[in-house]
Amino acid sequence: MKSTFISLLVSFSLLSSLTIAQLKIGYVDSDTIMDNSPDMQEVRQKIDGLIQEWQTELRKMESDLKAKKDDYEKRKLIMTEQTSTDALAEIAKMEKDIADYRDKKFGANGELFQKQNELMKPIQNKVFNIIQDLAKEEDLDYVFDRSGDILFLYAKPDYDLTSKVIDKLKLE
Repeated sequence: MKSTFISLLVSFSLLSSLTIAQLKIGYVDSDTIMDNSPDMQEVRQKIDGLIQEWQTELRKMESDLKAKKDDYEKRKLIMTEQTSTDALAEIAKMEKDIADYRDKKFGANGELFQKQNELMKPIQNKVFNIIQDLAKEEDLDYVFDRSGDILFLYAKPDYDLTSKVIDKLKLE
């Protein structure tokens, strides 16, 4: 009984080794692909332009707020109670407007996040389709992205499709 169990265990081990040996695996470095994509460079320029525009507007708003606060500090001793209350309310409103603007443009679901998704989605789909086509051409079983959470301690360079994806991107 014990020898039968051992022979079955050895048989399953050999069978699983043969099955694994037949797999063809490829990997890409999506960070490198994106860095070398002409489309991506164009997207980054657009996004950088928007960021600059929004930061300029934010700096103007902050400068106006600072001027308002400075003016209030200079004049608060000669202001009536009502004028002082109005000025403080206006300062509070300006602070809220700045916080709202910052959140609207740069927040978690802000315009920057939405614009990045909108502009990058077609590029990501294009890269994904190229990877799928290459995987079929190369008769690969799996293609992994090594720039994400998956870490390779060793990967045979023959299966790296990164440069081929970049070449195909440049042809399109």
